[in-house]
Amino acid sequence: MDFRTCYVAFETGAEPPLTVAARLDVPTSDEAIAPVPAVVICHGSDGVDARGRYHARALHAAGFATLELDMWAARGTTRGAAGRPKTVPETLPDAFAALAFLARQPEVDAARIAIMGFSWGGVVSVLSATRRYADALAPPGLRFAAHAAFYPVLWSYNRAPGHELRDLTGAPLLIHAGAADAYDTPEVCDAFLGGLAAADRAHVELVVHPGATHAFDRDMPSKTIHDPYAHNGKGGPVRFEFDPRAAAAASTRVVEVFRGAFAKASS
Repeated sequence: MDFRTCYVAFETGAEPPLTVAARLDVPTSDEAIAPVPAVVICHGSDGVDARGRYHARALHAAGFATLELDMWAARGTTRGAAGRPKTVPETLPDAFAALAFLARQPEVDAARIAIMGFSWGGVVSVLSATRRYADALAPPGLRFAAHAAFYPVLWSYNRAPGHELRDLTGAPLLIHAGAADAYDTPEVCDAFLGGLAAADRAHVELVVHPGATHAFDRDMPSKTIHDPYAHNGKGGPVRFEFDPRAAAAASTRVVEVFRGAFAKASS
């Protein structure tokens, strides 16, 4: 399937209102094709980088359209922890505006739209699976069909303000974490699912990749950053190291989970 790329912009419900830019990739054909599933992609604190394109290739191969957001440009922020917004919930309107935008596109099936993200964007994906935010911010009659979050700072849920993880919408929530991620101690990964209510835990799948660091799917030179949210909120250095095996396995699982959710949504 061939895809064409469009650079688009749309207004979000943020305060004050913002116009967010994004890269839209949709199937193109000389013949009419049925509307396809789509995936919103949300970047991390470093802004748009190689991670979005890495996963977009697998999503396109599966026949899914993609919309990769740039949440920072409209806010005039710099890359990294120092320049990002104060809280992740400030950017949740961007994700739900993206859902509304995709639902208006003739190439996209509005009932089959998923969301995925990395680090900051991973938290966006997790929180968008709660009824608290979906009910407040999603367009009437629309919900994300599935959520995939990469290393979304697991220690913060039900601890950091605005990160309450309860009363999920019921859409699948797939979380990929690295066992060597400096944001969370190993005990946090072990305890995460047990800290959820049974009704919510039934919708969550957590995959912990042995030896993988934060940003293990970032196919770029390794680096170390500093973030006050790292080390269970104590702050400190965080290593980014590409792990091709973990990245490939995670990408494959994302496609599988999204494909299953889309099949259910269309039945």
